[in-house]
Amino acid sequence: MFTGLIRHLGTLESRSSRPGGARLRMVAPADLLARAELGASIAVNGACLTSSAVDGRAWEADLSEETLEKTTLGRLNPGATLHLEPALRVGDPLDGHLVSGHVDGMGQLISRPRGLGGADEGIWRFAMPAALAPMTAPKGSIAVDGISLTVVDCGTDWFTVALIPETVKHTALNGMRPGDPVNLEVDPIGRFVARALALRGSDEKLARFAQGGWSG
Repeated sequence: MFTGLIRHLGTLESRSSRPGGARLRMVAPADLLARAELGASIAVNGACLTSSAVDGRAWEADLSEETLEKTTLGRLNPGATLHLEPALRVGDPLDGHLVSGHVDGMGQLISRPRGLGGADEGIWRFAMPAALAPMTAPKGSIAVDGISLTVVDCGTDWFTVALIPETVKHTALNGMRPGDPVNLEVDPIGRFVARALALRGSDEKLARFAQGGWSG
């Protein structure tokens, strides 16, 4: 589990092919590398990955074809800035919201405000798959590229969040432009409420989720 609070930024150094997927090599700060021992779980732009190699400069993780297809990690170019978060430990503060690191779908930045002096605070609007709408609600939580955010408003295929300059300046959001893809993970409470309703057969979309997820 994770919190969605991004305290570490890394850089994608390389992506190499391997049978059944790819391997990422990511440069990271020393305090993050200290948590990236073999087998450790690290969230990368909101997707939980397992450390398969680590040295004094970078760590590596293997990705399946499924992960490459269903997240933005297969689209990133070397040099891209990454949001990194090590898994929660017992006793760690939970300052964001519970994030599993399981990406529910990809969205896209629609618009962002342009403030004076580069302070991009205000309402940011994102597109999302329509299938995620039943699990998205005003004042609910959503993780965007691993960042814990609060939904301001939402429709059938979009949502908005309010961002302060501190969040924008210290994450990769600072360089994001309309049209850029993002990983999305809905509030886990919404996920289970949606499944409970789906099992009662109250909605066709929710019923498809109950039978095997949103991919259909």
